Amino acid sequence: MEKASQNSSDSTAKKITRRSFLGGTAATAAAFTIIPRHVLGGNGYTAPSDKLNIACVGVGGKGTSDTLAVSTENIVALCDVDDLKTAGFEEKCAEDPKTKEMFDKAKKYRDFRIMLDKEKSIDAITVSIPDHNHAVVAMRAIKMGKHVFVQKPLTHTVYEARMLLKEAQKANVVTQMGNQGHAGEGARLVNEWIWDGAIGDIREVHAWTNRPIWPQGIDRPKEIPSVPSTLNWNVWLGPASWRPYHPAYVPFAWRGWWDFGTGALGDMGAHILDQPFWALDLGAPSAVYASSTKYTEDSYPMAEVIHYEFPARGKKPPVKLNWYDGGIMPPRPEELEEGRMMGERGGGVIFIGDKGKLMCSVYGGNPRLIPESKMQAYKRPPKTIPRSPGIHQEWIEAIKNGKKSTTDFSYSSRLTEMMLLGNIAIRMKDKNSKLQWDSKNMKFPNMPEADQYVQTKYRPGWAL
Repeated sequence: MEKASQNSSDSTAKKITRRSFLGGTAATAAAFTIIPRHVLGGNGYTAPSDKLNIACVGVGGKGTSDTLAVSTENIVALCDVDDLKTAGFEEKCAEDPKTKEMFDKAKKYRDFRIMLDKEKSIDAITVSIPDHNHAVVAMRAIKMGKHVFVQKPLTHTVYEARMLLKEAQKANVVTQMGNQGHAGEGARLVNEWIWDGAIGDIREVHAWTNRPIWPQGIDRPKEIPSVPSTLNWNVWLGPASWRPYHPAYVPFAWRGWWDFGTGALGDMGAHILDQPFWALDLGAPSAVYASSTKYTEDSYPMAEVIHYEFPARGKKPPVKLNWYDGGIMPPRPEELEEGRMMGERGGGVIFIGDKGKLMCSVYGGNPRLIPESKMQAYKRPPKTIPRSPGIHQEWIEAIKNGKKSTTDFSYSSRLTEMMLLGNIAIRMKDKNSKLQWDSKNMKFPNMPEADQYVQTKYRPGWAL
């Protein structure tokens, strides 16, 4: 009898292994550091020596680097709607015996829904696919208790960003958005210098990118070619309205179409606007307005300027944030030395304070006070922000240690909302009026016709 009881106890212990410690009460688990695993009876903790079971949705393009970045863990499943992308990833993995073994062991899927239903051991997923599918994939995983890493921009619409945050908090899962500059040294230096008062109070910011580098301002193609046998077009479309397949959308140029991407702003805003949003604690804007070149019913404009107005935050003054893309540039600072580039080729940010100016490049890289003589004279403050091991590893460690990653959905959903309001302002630019934004109710009180763009209509069979 005693022996039978012991066997039963052993069986129970085996059932509450690694899966029962993932997700759940992360805050409680954070208080424990070195404790034998067998005494941890609740959810929310995975011993650092354990490896997570991760599934990767999207393995082509950015999905390749995202998948390889988390391959320190157990990659149990790979999902891509395009067999050619999976084959390309296999070829990449074949370059190294370890990644080849990882690829060979992982189950392969075309449909993320089938993968999530079949692979019961999955602890976490990465989502590296076109913008319009981010929310539906992430939401399904979150509701199943999976931790999620979602490439930037977090979502396709403002509403989706709000709903993902709500559900992630409810499920108590560890989340992260893939704006890798947020984990970089430059981003932390920008914050530390601004918080140190290096350029005084900041009321104006200019940010720009060289994007788009794909077609925009065009009509949808009229030709109806055959869908490649290697592509699951239905799943690629996901919640978007049905339209025939065309290579103008997939695999690359989807960013320029309203139904699939979020334009140049959505592509690079999470890397560039992240710096002022974080350093200045901007939150939701009170108003946004824009101008642009021609756009169509189907496609974003080729160039645009977007202005955001933010109210005072405590002792911080109001801020006007200006975004430029498509070759349009902000005014060149008088303090910038002749022949010196503004930012870098991909874009940059200029903070204008009442005591000086600070410039950085994309991802917060190479921050400098300008002119350089001011940089040389500046006594840098201590480094007070914890340094990151990298955006992917930070997420993995947060899952294992019951902590919170720095660009989790409580932060990245707000950054994404702010960015996407700019795309709505582009649609309403001919109204010759600022869009007043009621963040609490997700409405535009002075222009209710703009409310329709806060969320798109989903194709039947697809929902959050």
